[in-house]
Amino acid sequence: MKNIQSHFSFNKKQRNGIFFLLLIIVVLQIVIFYVDFSSEVKIQVSQNEIIAFEHEMDSLRLIEIENSKPKIYPFNPNYISDFKGYQLGMSVQEIDKLIKYRAKGLYVNSVQQFQEVTGVSDRLLIKISPYFKFPAWVTSKKTQNTKPIISKEAIVEVKDINLATVEELQVVKGIGEKLAHRITNYRSKLQGYSYNSQLFEVWNLDAEVVKQLLMHFQVKEQPVIQKINVNTATFKEVLAIVYIDYELTKKIFNYKDEVAEIQSIEELKKIDGFPLVQFDRIALYLTAE
Repeated sequence: MKNIQSHFSFNKKQRNGIFFLLLIIVVLQIVIFYVDFSSEVKIQVSQNEIIAFEHEMDSLRLIEIENSKPKIYPFNPNYISDFKGYQLGMSVQEIDKLIKYRAKGLYVNSVQQFQEVTGVSDRLLIKISPYFKFPAWVTSKKTQNTKPIISKEAIVEVKDINLATVEELQVVKGIGEKLAHRITNYRSKLQGYSYNSQLFEVWNLDAEVVKQLLMHFQVKEQPVIQKINVNTATFKEVLAIVYIDYELTKKIFNYKDEVAEIQSIEELKKIDGFPLVQFDRIALYLTAE
């Protein structure tokens, strides 16, 4: 008991020390409570300055967006490539119509004729027609009714690309044995070319070489493609289609689970993120029964 009391008994000096310690603690608490030690500097900004800053940021964004857009330079619409057509917003069918028209040795000589041949919408025509640049013989009043003269020597017999052999393909300038095999191998994956523009999809085949190739070989007859029923097909079978990747295959099967059965291939367009520009190609390989 005495030992315990000894811990709580203080002499005068000790009591004074404890008193001053308590006093210091109380003073520090008061200082901390009432004094603001924040080092942040408050900047007063007027509403007008904020609005001006926002306008400047919006202007910079618009400039960046405008600069990021692909530039369109004047061009002759008779020589629109598959890639150029995609950039302009043309559909696969519209591009193919133009390519088939040119393969006959015919030329588009006016904006109106371009629309008649390709079937592009008025909206797209208004957008791209200011960049059309026709040759001088078209724009000249003296020769506006004349047509380009095509020599008989320049006429080449166009063969069916789906029947072409590796050896025949090598006749085209720019196509060697490797490229020829690549064209026929891709043809096998597709079960035959259905569109001339599919040649632009062959890996590492330059667009200029494709133009030369189309002067000699084109789709003459539609291939017989073995379609698969999307409602009974396996995941692996759908994934094997050239134009369908893994993510799209998952989306198709998820959609099929939701609706129980797909009634029409057109329903695939309802799938979120479905590549509408590729629908015609995908529809070549699928059916809904």
